Amino acid sequence: MAGRGAVVAALSLAGAAGVVGAGCSALAQFALVVVVTRAFSAEEAGAFFTATALALMVAGIAKLDAGNGLVYFAARAVDGISGYIRAALVPCLMVSGLAAVVLYPWLGPLALVLPVMVAGDVLLAVTRGFGSMRPTVLLDGVLVPCCQLALVAGAALAGAAGWLPAAWGLPYVPLLVLAVVAVRGRVTRTPYLPGTVRELWRHTAPRSVAGAIQAVFQRADIVIVAALAGPVQAAVYTAATRFKVVGQLANQGLAQALQPRLVRALADGEHELAGRLYQSATVWLVLLTWPVWLAYAALAPWVLRLFGPGYEAAVPVALVLAGTMMVATACGMVDVVLTAAGHTGTSLANLLAAVACTLVLDVALIPAHGALGAVAGWSGGVLVKNLLPLWQLHRRYGLHPFGRHTLAALRVRGWAAA
Repeated sequence: MAGRGAVVAALSLAGAAGVVGAGCSALAQFALVVVVTRAFSAEEAGAFFTATALALMVAGIAKLDAGNGLVYFAARAVDGISGYIRAALVPCLMVSGLAAVVLYPWLGPLALVLPVMVAGDVLLAVTRGFGSMRPTVLLDGVLVPCCQLALVAGAALAGAAGWLPAAWGLPYVPLLVLAVVAVRGRVTRTPYLPGTVRELWRHTAPRSVAGAIQAVFQRADIVIVAALAGPVQAAVYTAATRFKVVGQLANQGLAQALQPRLVRALADGEHELAGRLYQSATVWLVLLTWPVWLAYAALAPWVLRLFGPGYEAAVPVALVLAGTMMVATACGMVDVVLTAAGHTGTSLANLLAAVACTLVLDVALIPAHGALGAVAGWSGGVLVKNLLPLWQLHRRYGLHPFGRHTLAALRVRGWAAA
C-alpha cells in the first residue's frame, strides 16, 4: 500500500510539473490572442486564427498518434527502442511533408513548419515514455508559447499582419533541435529488430485514426466558423473560447504524466492502482480548473473587453464554454484510461460519434447563430466524447472519476503543498 501511495505521490509531482507547463502555455496563448485582436482588425485576426488552427489540425493528423505509441513501448521498456523511434518518425514526416506541399498555396511559409512541428512532438513523447516530464514542460509548455508571444508582439508593433503566421511558426524550430538533443541523451542507438514496424503500427494504427479525428475535433470549429460565417465571427469565437485551452492543457499535462503509469498498472492487471491514479488525476483537474471556469463565467463581460470593442457580445459563448468544461473535467481523463486499457477501437468509435455530433450541430446552427452556434456544436461533441467512455469504464472495470481514493489524493496534494 505504501508503494502504491508513493506512485500516486509521484504522479502528483509529475502532474504538477505538467500543469505548470500547461498554465504557462495557456497564459501565453491568451496574451497572444489579446495582442492580435487589439493590434489588428477582426478580419485580419480571424484570418490568422484560421490559418494557425488549420496548421495545428493538420499537424495533429500527421502525427499519426505515433508519440503515444512510443510512450506505450518506452514505458514497457522494450528492446530496440531506437528502432521504434525511426519506425514512428518516417511515416509521420512523409505525411506532414505531403501536407506541407498541398497546403502551401493557403498557408504559405507556415506550411513548411508542419514537418518540424510533427517531428518535435513525436520526439518529446519519447522522453515522457522514459518518465521525464521536464523536456515537455520546458520546450512545449514554456519555450514555444513564450517565443510565439514575443514574435507575434513584434509583428503587432510593426503593424505587419502578413508576418503573423511566420512569427507563430518559427519557435517550433528550436523545439525540434532541443528535442533531438533530449532524446539522444536518453536513447542508445541499437540494431533495427525484425518486426518493429509491424508491432509499433499494429498497436498505434487505431489510435492514428483516432488521433486524426481528435485533431479535427479540437481545431475544426474555428475553420468551420470562418467558412460558414466569415473571419469576423471566427475572431469572436476564438477570443471567447480561448480559455478552453486551460482545460485542454491541464488535462494534457496530467495525462502525459499519468499515461506511462496507467499502461504499466493495467498491463499488470492492477485495476485498483489504476483507479487510484484515475481518481487522483481527476481531483487535480477539478481543483485546478473549476475555479477558472467559475471565474470566467462570472467575469466574462469584463474579460472579453480585453480583446477590443465588440467582443463582449460573445458572453453567451463564454457561459456555454465554462459549463461544458466543468462537466468534462469532472469526468477526468476517461479516454486516456480507456486507451491505456487497450480499447483503442472503442476510443475511435467514441471520437467518431463526438465529431459527428459536432459537425451536425455546426452545420445546423453556425449559419444562423455564428459563434454561439459553433460553441453549441463543440459542447455537444465534448459531452459525447466524455460521457460515453465514462459509462464504458464503469461497465467494464468499475472505474469512477471520484471515490474512496479521492480523499487520499487530496491528502497527497496537501502534503505536496506543504
